[in-house]
Amino acid sequence: MSGAPFILHIAPREDWSATTGDLEPASLATEGFVHCSDPDQVLLPANAMFAGQTGLLLLVIEAARLTAPLVYEDCYESGMEFPHVYGPLSADAVVETFAFEPGADGVFTLPADLVAWLEAR
Repeated sequence: MSGAPFILHIAPREDWSATTGDLEPASLATEGFVHCSDPDQVLLPANAMFAGQTGLLLLVIEAARLTAPLVYEDCYESGMEFPHVYGPLSADAVVETFAFEPGADGVFTLPADLVAWLEAR
């Protein structure tokens, strides 16, 4: 789905609420980019890396508003290309946020309000 108009980033609620400018997740310093997903991919990393974690948000990013380069690549040889932002996440590019909490079993599903929001676009 390379080239989607909106991409998603999973962020702890406190990281986003403490942001006064651009968001610079730890992966930017350690890996050189910000991990993102297309809407149809986000459950894969969510359930692999964040299973059972609470207090998360899905940041909806309008790709056209990014000021840093956006590159789709398969960095884990999974056969899927994920969007990576090679620089800070522009706060102005985040057009919406949605609570992202796992179910009682610790597994994430797409929030219904996110699905409705995306369908309206």
